[in-house]
Amino acid sequence: MFRTALRNVLAHKGRLLMTALAVMLGTAFVAGTMVFSDTFGSALKNSYSKGFDHLSVRVVDDASTTTGFTDEDGDPGAKHLTAATVSQLAALPGVAEVRGVVNGFTAVADRSGKSLGQGRDSMGGNFAPGRDGQDSRYRFAQGRGPQHTGEIGLDKASADKAGYHVGDTVRVAVNGPAQNAVLTGIFSTDDPGVNSGNPLVLFDTATAQQQLGAPGQFGSVEVVGAAGTSQQTLANEVGSVLPDSHNLTYKTATQLQDDQRKDIEAGTSGMRTMLLAFAGIALFVGIFIIANTFTMLVAQRTRELALLRAIGASRRQVTNSVLIEALLIGALASLAGLLAGVGIGAGLQSLVGSLGNGSTPTGPLIIAPTTILVSLVVGTVVTVLSALLPARRAARIAPVAAMSSVDQPATQKGLLVRNSIGAVIAGGGAALVLLGSTQGSSGKWTVAGGAVAALVGIFILTPLLSRPLIALVGPVLGKLFGISGKLARQNAVRNPRRTAATASALTIGLTLVTALTVLGTSFNAMLDRAVTNTMRADYAVGLSNGLSVSPDVADRIQHAPGVAASSPLTSSRFKIGAGKLNVSGIDAGAAGQVLSLSMTSGSAAALGQGQLLVDADAAKTEHLSVGSTLPTVFPNGSTGTLTVGGIYTGSQLLRSTLLDNAVLTAHQVPANTEVVLVKGTSGETSALRQSLVDAGGDNPLIEVQTKQDLKDKVSSQISFALNMLYGLLAMSVLVAILGVINTMAMSVFERKREIGMLRAIGLDRRGIRRMVRLESVVISLFGAVLGLGLGTFLAWAVTGTLKNDVAGLTTVLPVGRLLLFLALAGLVGLVAAVWPSRRAARLDILDSIKAA
Repeated sequence: MFRTALRNVLAHKGRLLMTALAVMLGTAFVAGTMVFSDTFGSALKNSYSKGFDHLSVRVVDDASTTTGFTDEDGDPGAKHLTAATVSQLAALPGVAEVRGVVNGFTAVADRSGKSLGQGRDSMGGNFAPGRDGQDSRYRFAQGRGPQHTGEIGLDKASADKAGYHVGDTVRVAVNGPAQNAVLTGIFSTDDPGVNSGNPLVLFDTATAQQQLGAPGQFGSVEVVGAAGTSQQTLANEVGSVLPDSHNLTYKTATQLQDDQRKDIEAGTSGMRTMLLAFAGIALFVGIFIIANTFTMLVAQRTRELALLRAIGASRRQVTNSVLIEALLIGALASLAGLLAGVGIGAGLQSLVGSLGNGSTPTGPLIIAPTTILVSLVVGTVVTVLSALLPARRAARIAPVAAMSSVDQPATQKGLLVRNSIGAVIAGGGAALVLLGSTQGSSGKWTVAGGAVAALVGIFILTPLLSRPLIALVGPVLGKLFGISGKLARQNAVRNPRRTAATASALTIGLTLVTALTVLGTSFNAMLDRAVTNTMRADYAVGLSNGLSVSPDVADRIQHAPGVAASSPLTSSRFKIGAGKLNVSGIDAGAAGQVLSLSMTSGSAAALGQGQLLVDADAAKTEHLSVGSTLPTVFPNGSTGTLTVGGIYTGSQLLRSTLLDNAVLTAHQVPANTEVVLVKGTSGETSALRQSLVDAGGDNPLIEVQTKQDLKDKVSSQISFALNMLYGLLAMSVLVAILGVINTMAMSVFERKREIGMLRAIGLDRRGIRRMVRLESVVISLFGAVLGLGLGTFLAWAVTGTLKNDVAGLTTVLPVGRLLLFLALAGLVGLVAAVWPSRRAARLDILDSIKAA
């Protein structure tokens, strides 16, 4: 039977080609993901491990890294790291060197005024020379380290990129106006951020504390042990002299490396899981193709299998022969997929490196034994399992009946059982989805389980659904394309199971694409409404990296020419009532000109009286109404009582509560200024925009945005995310296309005699091509309609689970884009039928009629 299976594989290699390609693509996705994640993760670990070579123990002030040297729990007695701490640690036995460290975001402008770095990764720090006048973290290739205010050092890569030399004037900025500084030195370093292509600016210690933290305080202290002193011994010494404060922690360099390694593993693991999920989708789509292929092969080889039974082969042997064929195809395709996956992994590594302009950490390609094993096993097992049902059907064919018939139709009993099971599963899944959509955020797992059940149920019911849905387009096909259209419709429903398997492959991809598109459109519309309905200001001024705007910039904006009213929109979090609440701050005097609040009760004027405004969802959750009083604990340790003065409809621009900035300032609440809202005397004008840019002090990260700019920014971010997900789903769609090609090609072979008869009674080659192409288009559109319907339903359900967490979120259907998906599905069917239709049209009439 093994020789028989091998002979069959060689004899039908053309018909099995698409199946092998489907398995190969899915396996290549899996292997490429594992190779890339292993290689990239290893390179990151090697690069970041060098960042701890210059220290033995690090002491960190956790409060300084979270809320700007203010303890977030409101403890005014929190201890911090100062010069006295550095001196105390330097006096310990076994200590060779101690340095206080300050770091934080710092932007560097190039000669055209644009930022050299991107996002929050452009950093600044302090130059902390030891007794020899050198800082062991930095190796100066030119000049010296900064010693006074107005001097900076810059990493070599950034200096080369901007064309800066020692002695040049460089503009740098934190979160306020840019400042001029003299470049005194250019250095190299093992800092992983710099090695990843991000700028690093060095200040003298006093300036760094003033600009990046708090005067006289350090964010961390690095201790270097003397020769012969172990890290753990030194850590014990350090711990014995540190003040007892929950915000001060210390770890050895080895512990820091382990933590860093775990963080990198967690990050790459998340990336790997996401990519493998999409690879799994591609393999799942491939299951339909493999099962369909072997089902058709079994039907076409009915007489051959019957002959085997007649000469003594048992049912088990017939089953095993089909499974051995699947095993051979799966193993060969998985091996090819593994080789292709190694190439994909190498290509992704090169792509990431090129996107980082050569600064992204790289390393040798890693092909782990696990990658080889998983790729080969997954591809082979998926292929064999997919062929299991066709193999069982082959074994059930009675020898005498099989030799008198080419194709055994499914029994009515079998279809009835299938449809009954499918109806129960689909109905139960739909019920779970509906139930979960009414449960808010707690119903997400109910929706997930229901979605899986609904999808499985629909797939089982697809043969039943194919006849009525395809019948709807029958009259249209007949009128537009004549006899070719009628034949195409009849062929599409001749074998419902085959049509269902082919269409289901497309349904899976389009279900996910549709659900993501509807969700993206719904979020985009919600944020669009939030900006339109809540923001009355003409401009929002902020930093492109999302960091807090400095009070200095806010003050300069207030006094800029053309400004009628302005207010910082701040965010903070502290204990109000039973727990901590997120608080937005706005200047009460300008609130009416820059914000439009939809009040459901109370008055927005209550802000000016120091009262609290609460959004409707928070009020419902906390059981609040106008006049409710809430005990409050401010971060500086003071207490008080806040009165609810009004309730407003929630908006994504605002937190769950709103207070006057004056109240926050009076209680020394550390607040993050997200943007400064500005109302112009003459509305939006180019002169006002330039005035606001000037007020930003030429900070290269200052953004001045209109309401339309904010909408476009959100829209572009959502579009980018969707395009990335579309790209990841492209593999599954490609596999589905191969399925359509495979089904049509094998269908042409199966109907060879029928096509010959059609040619003999007068249907020309053009008519044959049109018939095959229309059949392919009808099957593709059938799968697309199911996918669009399922995807929309799932997106609606997910939206329902998020309504309590995301104010103003409703389901919005992008009708134009959904119609585009439908048209593209039709185009996919047309393209997929090009080769099968040409092959059908070229068949010789007499040879086809004589075919057995």
